[in-house]
Amino acid sequence: MIVRQAKLNDIPQMQIVRNSVKENALSNPGLVTYEDYENYLLKRGRGWACEIENRIVAFAIVDIVDKNVWALFVDPAFEARGIGKKLHDSMLDWYFNQTNDTLWLGTAPNTRAEKFYRTKGWREAGVHGKGEIKFEMSKKIWKELNKK
Repeated sequence: MIVRQAKLNDIPQMQIVRNSVKENALSNPGLVTYEDYENYLLKRGRGWACEIENRIVAFAIVDIVDKNVWALFVDPAFEARGIGKKLHDSMLDWYFNQTNDTLWLGTAPNTRAEKFYRTKGWREAGVHGKGEIKFEMSKKIWKELNKK
C-alpha cells in the first residue's frame, strides 16, 4: 500500500472509486467532472491517493480555499484496512501545516462516515446542505489528538 500525493493522471481512477461507494453515492456521476478534480488538485488544495498494485483504491482531497474536506473515499472492496485513516491523517497534517484555520466537512447522518469522523475527533457544528452533519476540526484539537 502506497499513500502519496495525487496526480492529474490519477483522476480517472479516482472517479471510479468515487462512483463505487455505497454511502454518499452521487445521484448523477456527471455532477463531479474531471475539471472539478483538476481544480481542487492544482488550485484549491491538495489530494492524496492510496495505491495497491498500481490501482487507486482510495483518495482524499482538501480544499484550502473554502477550508473543507472535499473528498475522502475508499473503494468498498478495500474498506477496514486503515486506508481511510492514513489518508485522513496525511490530509490533516498537511492542511494544518499550511494554515491555522479550522477545517470543516459535511456528511450524511447515521453513516459509517459519521462514525469515522467522530472517532477521529471531529466536533459536530450544526447542519450543512440537505441535512448533512457539519463537522469541524481545529488545529489545536488536531495537535492534541496527535501528540506522540
